[in-house]
This record gives sequence, structure tokens and C-alpha cells, in this order.
Amino acid sequence: MVNRINLTIFKGGEPTPSFFGELHNVVQFIWEDQLRWPANSQRYNASNPLTTGSEELKAMVKSVTFFKDCPHPDENQRKQLGRELGLQPRQIKFWFQNKRTQTKAQHERADNTALRAENERIHCENLAIREALKNVICPSCGGPPFGEEERQRNLEDLQEENAQLKEEHDKVSNLLAQYIGKPISPIHSLSSAPGSPVDLSAGSYPDQEMEDPSLDLDLAYGNSSNPTLPYQLKGIPEMEKSLMAETAMSAMDELIRLLRINEPLWIKSSTDGKYVLHRESYEKIFPRANHFKSSNSRAESSKDSCLVTMNGMHLVDMFLDSNKWLDLFPTIVTKARTIHVLETGMLGNGSGSLQLMYEQMHLLSPLVAPREFYFLRYCQQIEVGLWVVVDVSYDCCRENQSIFPFRCWRLPSGCMIQEMPNGCSKVTWVEHVEVDDRTLTHRLYRDLVSTGLVFGAERWVVTLQRMCERFAYSMGECALSREFGGVIGLPEGRRSIMKLAHRMVKNFCANLSMSGKMDFPNFSDVNNSGVRVSVRKSKEPGQPNGMIVSAATSLWLPLSPHDVFNFFRDENARAQWDVLSNGKPVQETAHLSNGAHPGNCISVIRPFIPNENHMVILQDNYIDSLGSLIVYAPIDMPAITMAVGGEDSSIIPILPSGFIISGDGRPDTGTRASSSTSTSKCGGSLLTVAFQILVSSSSSSKQLNMESVATVNTLISSTVQRIKVAMNCGGSD
Repeated sequence: MVNRINLTIFKGGEPTPSFFGELHNVVQFIWEDQLRWPANSQRYNASNPLTTGSEELKAMVKSVTFFKDCPHPDENQRKQLGRELGLQPRQIKFWFQNKRTQTKAQHERADNTALRAENERIHCENLAIREALKNVICPSCGGPPFGEEERQRNLEDLQEENAQLKEEHDKVSNLLAQYIGKPISPIHSLSSAPGSPVDLSAGSYPDQEMEDPSLDLDLAYGNSSNPTLPYQLKGIPEMEKSLMAETAMSAMDELIRLLRINEPLWIKSSTDGKYVLHRESYEKIFPRANHFKSSNSRAESSKDSCLVTMNGMHLVDMFLDSNKWLDLFPTIVTKARTIHVLETGMLGNGSGSLQLMYEQMHLLSPLVAPREFYFLRYCQQIEVGLWVVVDVSYDCCRENQSIFPFRCWRLPSGCMIQEMPNGCSKVTWVEHVEVDDRTLTHRLYRDLVSTGLVFGAERWVVTLQRMCERFAYSMGECALSREFGGVIGLPEGRRSIMKLAHRMVKNFCANLSMSGKMDFPNFSDVNNSGVRVSVRKSKEPGQPNGMIVSAATSLWLPLSPHDVFNFFRDENARAQWDVLSNGKPVQETAHLSNGAHPGNCISVIRPFIPNENHMVILQDNYIDSLGSLIVYAPIDMPAITMAVGGEDSSIIPILPSGFIISGDGRPDTGTRASSSTSTSKCGGSLLTVAFQILVSSSSSSKQLNMESVATVNTLISSTVQRIKVAMNCGGSD
């Protein structure tokens, strides 16, 4: 038990001054506490402890070393130490108590001294910072910082400007009230965005009667059925925010378990190998009441995963921005907006972000009603390089429950994004919704909707994979089969053309919902839906100004989706169905690949029309494992020359038309896209044909509207007949 340093005394080593000091303290404690040492203890010399008798010195050293090893001896240890030193256990107990008290006091004094020094240092730093702030300059202009007087003047200027804006707003509201003939509520007067109850730019007003009921067409551009939120203008109460945060965190916990656990929550289907939610196991783990009670209600659940060519942080950024979200899924999401940002999340990774959003999803056929959601989107980074983004519906329109013709509710859904090497990411997606299908789906799309391929997880991951591939090609070297005058080979020209084509696809998909459409059932039969027509007034940038007539029809063809896609992208067969070619052959003058599949490309097509060389056709071919699109639009030669030259293509007006091809959802269909030119299966296909035509650049009369509707009805009907003849499907009626 003897300390090695203290043993140097007995081995002939030189004792250190610190040893003498501590030894003196020990003996001093003993004398102060009137502890009796053996008989010769009076021989202790405080100035030179080495003159003390050897037995007494050994006892002192032993007590010091014992305290260092065991400051709290028990009864047996005190008795043993007392026998060795010739003291009573009571004396040993009191000596250890006094020694502990002295040690504690010494430590407290040392801590207080250190804290005083730290406090003095911080005080000096504060004084230095205050002096530095007095001499700081503005980084933007190099001048002195704003003082209190400057802040007060700026505040007064903002208040005066706010008062002027309010006065101007009141004047405009009064003028509008006189024009409409009735007062305008504050919500109506402030709602100027597309989709609001009053869309003045479109020339359509609420409760305004039309002179002729037969012309009750949808003339409001971007008309949306989504209502104005009750707290959209006055803000969200704090209690509501707390409820939203609680709902989002609960949904996050549920989604993580759905993503990470397979059995018993998910079971693999024996037919196609896909995961299906085991309803009984799910309800035991997550008990809840059904949101809809009608006999037409049902639950749709699916799970799928894929590897995409985009890093995780970039994906998270696109998910948390409604505009980027719309660009990422143009064939699924037709409308999206962020209503309120409750939490911005951590800078750099988006973890903790919480938003209230609106979304409209569409199948790209006017026969299937769109699905609309108000939902909370919550992002959390659970590990390094691993994010989870959850969407869950939130009942923020309790007073407008009957506003949607196709009611749906999103249970905790979303995806897990895991960063992989080489800038790729693995995405696992779960989609879980309850649907109240009050208006039964059209017979052509009933099988496709019932299989879950329309809005399921597989469609989300397939579209994400395809769009990430498209973005990767837009940033890299695209494969060119032909060039447009040698200019499109430049990176700027390729990016400009691909942005123009992406906007064309996005515009085409967004206008297929055709709200307020008119039906022409005379063209309808068992395998055809008839023609549906909608008229709107367009003033949106990037589209021609004036009255635009949109027409669409869907039909079933006894061919595989891949064969139908190959027919439409064949330039040699274009003269058989495209009115823009005027029955003449066409030539592909430029070709941009935007995917590994040869069918994914952008083409510039020149129709052979004598004495007319001022127009070309821009076409985007899109195919994935669930379907395909062919979207095209006529463009003036100066505009396409400007685009391929690398200039901004967002100002080029474009009015796309095209085709949407998918399987019919029956068991004998579902052929996936491949590089082959044909398939062994011969399942049926669902084809949607959609045209958009500018009928007038100014306000048109009702007579012109009806003539335009009849013209486009005839055009689309004749086009469908020519397609059937060209594909030898005339007997499919």
C-alpha cells in the first residue's frame, strides 16, 4: 500500500520538497486533532521531519498513502490501521473526516480560482467585441452600419408604403365591385393566383350566369377545384401547428416501420412478386378508424424500390420544393404548391423540414378523375446519407368536405433515400391511401385502376428512375444521330432543347384533366370513350395567347403497348396519321437521346410541304416499364433556331399534342419496355389521343367557339380512324 514516491525515503533516495510539505500537513492534522501517537511522537521536528523517529515516520507515511488509496475506510479497515499505528478506531475515523474536509476545501479554492480567471478572460473578450462593433462597416457598400435612427426612418417608410398599398387595394376592389355588380370579399379580392375562386385574368367570375347554357365551357385557365384554406391569409394558429407537428412525427414513425419491416406487415405476392400490405397485421400494429364509410371506399397499398442516378441530397432538395417536385414527376403530378412552411429544417440536409402542401395527381386520361390531397410533408435524416420523407393527409378543409368529386386520403406514405457510391441513391417507396370512388371509373380504365398501377409505389419509383436518367443525360454528353445545322452539338444548345421539350411534356400532361369538359358521345362505342372537349383562355407565359380548344379521347387497341409506341415514333408511318405532315413524308433533322432505351429521345422533324419551310415539329418520346408518351408541337423555324443556339427557350410559345400509351391492366398484358422491336405477348393497350388548337388570338364569339369545338371533334375522330386503319385495328370496334 506504500506509495512508490514515499518509498524513496527508505531506499536511500532524496525526498522531494512536496513530500515534506504533505508530511508536515499530515502531522499538523494529528497535533491539531489531539491524536496521540506512540510515546516518542514529541521527537517530531516540523522543520525537518526526517529527524522524527523511524516508527513514527513510517506511521505518518502509511496514513497518507492509505488516504490516497481509500479516503472512506470501513470499520474493519479503521481497526486494522489503528492496530498498525497504535491508535483507536475513533481517532482514525476523526482523522479521515478532517482530511476529507481539508481536501474538499482545497479543491473548491482551486475551482474558484480557475472560474475567476475564466470570468476575467470572457469579460475582456466582451469589451474587445464591443469596441470592434463600434468600428464595423457594411459589407455591401463599405459604409457605416445602420444606427437606431436609420432603422426608425426605414420602419416609417415601410409603414407609409404599406398604407399606400392598402389604399390602392381598396380602390381596385371598388372598381371590380362596380364592374361585376356586387361587392368582393377580401378573400376573393386577394386571390389572384390561378386556381383561386376569382381568376380575373381568365375572364371568369363566380356565380356569373352564361347567356347560352350550351356554351358553358371551361374558359378559366388553370381552373382548380381546390378551395381556399380557412387560415391561408390569416396564418395558422399555434395550437394547429402543434397538432400538425405531432401528426407528422407519428406518421414518420409509422413509415419507418413500414419501410424497414417486410413480414408480417408486407407479404410477397405469388403472382408478380410484389409486396402487398397484410391488412390484419397492419391494423393490429397501427389501429385506426377508416376515413371513409361508403361501400365504394377501398384501401390501396404498395411498396417498391429502385436505384436512381441522383445523389440523396439533390433528391431531398427536389422533394422539399413544390416547383421542383412538379418537374420531377410531370406525368403524375399535374399541380403542386407549398401552402405553408412550418419548419425550414437544417441548412444543408433538410432534416426537420415540415410543410403543408397541395397536390393533384392524374392518370393522363380525362376518363379517370384526378386525386387531390392536402398533406404534411416531413423530412428527417435518420443516419448519415439516409433520409426519410413522409407524406400524410391533413384535414385542413373541414368545412369543405364535399368539394372533391373523387375523395381520397393519404395514410403515412413516402420514401427512404439512401446515398450510394458514384452519386446514385437507393429509393424505397411506400404508397398507402384510402379512396372513396363515388363516381365509378370508366370501364376502359377500371382494371388498370383496380390493380394499383395507376397511383401505386411502382409508378412513383419507375417515373423517378426515368426522370433522374433524363436529368443525367441533360447534364452530360447526349448521343446524337443527326445535328441541326451543326449547332445542336453544343452543350448550351442541347440543354436549351431539352428544357423546351420538358416544358412541352409538362404542359401537355397538365392540360389533360380538362375540367369543365364537354362530351360528344356519338363517337363512343364499346372500346372507345367518345371525344371530350374543353375551351380555355390562355395568357400563361410559354403558351400562345387566345382561346385554346383541347380535345381528347381514349380507346382500347388489341396490340401490345410497345408495338403501339413503335408505330407512333416511326417517321415513315407519320404521314398516315399526322395532319401536320399533310400526307407527305417527313425527315428527322435532329435526334437527342435522353435515356438508355432507344425510344427515349427528342427529335426535330421537318415535314415536306412545298413552298413552306418555316415550320418544324419538336417531338419528345418517353417510355418506361409502365407506359409511354409521344408529345409533339409545331414550332416556327426562327424559334427552334434560337433554342438550338443555346438561348433561353422559356419564352417560346408552344402548344403540344400527343399520345399516352399504357397496358389495360388485364392479366395477359403488362409488357415491359425493352430494346426489342416486338414482343411475344399480344395484350391490349389503352391509347389516349389529345390535341390542342389555338382558334383565335383575341376574344372570340360564341359562334366561333362552337365552330372550333366541332372542328376539333372532327379532327380527332378522323385521326383515330386513320390510326386504326394504319395499325389494322379497324375491327376492334
